[in-house]
Amino acid sequence: MRSRHRLFTSGSEDAVMAMTQLAKLDLRPGDEVVLPSFGGEEAADAVAAAGGVPVFADIDPASFCLSPAAAESALTSRSVGVLALHLFGHPADMVSLEELCQRRSVRLVESERPLSSVFSPDVVLRRRNAEYLASRLRGVFPPSVRPGADHTFERFVVRVPGNGRPDRDAFRNALRSRGVDCSVPVGTPAHRLPAHRAAGARLPETDRAAAECLALSLQPAMSRRELNRVASACNRLGGLLCEPAC
Repeated sequence: MRSRHRLFTSGSEDAVMAMTQLAKLDLRPGDEVVLPSFGGEEAADAVAAAGGVPVFADIDPASFCLSPAAAESALTSRSVGVLALHLFGHPADMVSLEELCQRRSVRLVESERPLSSVFSPDVVLRRRNAEYLASRLRGVFPPSVRPGADHTFERFVVRVPGNGRPDRDAFRNALRSRGVDCSVPVGTPAHRLPAHRAAGARLPETDRAAAECLALSLQPAMSRRELNRVASACNRLGGLLCEPAC
């Protein structure tokens, strides 16, 4: 079993750290690294810059993180590693990925997620607000949490029901017009970008998530009144937008 390293993948400074960590993997031309396309643009760029070949695998639709089963299907005789990203505060399934990498004799690389953040006061409050908001949402599908996982809800990402990107974008614009802060968390998955499109990956869950997902503003200091306002806006709009597709 090759050694396991951590990889930082958000923001310019983290991209530099990613290059440093990938250098430890001693990538040679043609060496493949399996990673998620959803939220993985910087990581894929770092793999390519280090001399490796990014190979995209699909995500688990509940956590938005790399699917261990999809990662295994993407492994070939040229694979030297699997790169896992902990997305939106939800950890990847490291137990399953660790077992996979041990069994297939490849390295496991993960994005940094300090354990201390799980117990910080801000995270405790954010998690409490996330649970409250999720319990009141009816017009959209709230985030899922894998049993036993510590979701820090760095971003509160929901799925908008309907016909994909057009309905999601209309929903976003309608929320913003009502003063509700929201944004698209992943505009274009890495495998759809010109730099990586030649890989030819077909990732249905990744494409569906990119078309349906919307990040709602969630701060530790938000009051119950503010959370109820967000939920009410989503519920009213969600019901209207869902009707044509239901």
